[in-house]
Amino acid sequence: MTTIITPLMSFEDYVAYDDGTAARYELVDGELVEMTPPMLEHFLIAKFLEQALDSAIQQLQQPWLCFREAGVRTGIRKSRLTDVCVVTLEQARELQGNALIFSTPPLLVVEVVSPDSVTRDYRYKRTEYAALGVPEYWIVDPLQSKMTVLQLQEGMYEETVFIGNQPLISPTFAGLSLTVATVLAAGELREAD
Repeated sequence: MTTIITPLMSFEDYVAYDDGTAARYELVDGELVEMTPPMLEHFLIAKFLEQALDSAIQQLQQPWLCFREAGVRTGIRKSRLTDVCVVTLEQARELQGNALIFSTPPLLVVEVVSPDSVTRDYRYKRTEYAALGVPEYWIVDPLQSKMTVLQLQEGMYEETVFIGNQPLISPTFAGLSLTVATVLAAGELREAD
């Protein structure tokens, strides 16, 4: 019997990788993991949050930018794709002319849970984002109709869970007027008024 050992992909090879398709990949322990295209509900919620956070950034007059589907390098051979993230203008400037993969911790990362991402969003990304030093991480869970806000305290996340019409409390976005119900409703298709 012959064992074939596939070499692990380096971060640099990951950044340069192009398989000629529109497929999106995360790098997990040196291996490419293809991300399934988001469900419509997932996409609409992420879009809504990107727009809400862009608006909040303008109101707070902060030099921050909000991105959807940006990469975050979480280890030597690890890079995750975020649903939404907020970074400083300086962090964005450092990437001019390069792939949209941040090596420094974003101010906020948001992940929208899908049936195939429950363990990844609640366990693996939570651990990796904490180790990187991401100060705030939101897990939007349409499957359980809740949002979890994780705030980094002494290297570990303290979590607060919000449901229904509870106003979301964000350390980064003080005064943000969002409820879980509003965020989750963004994933529903409605007729124009």
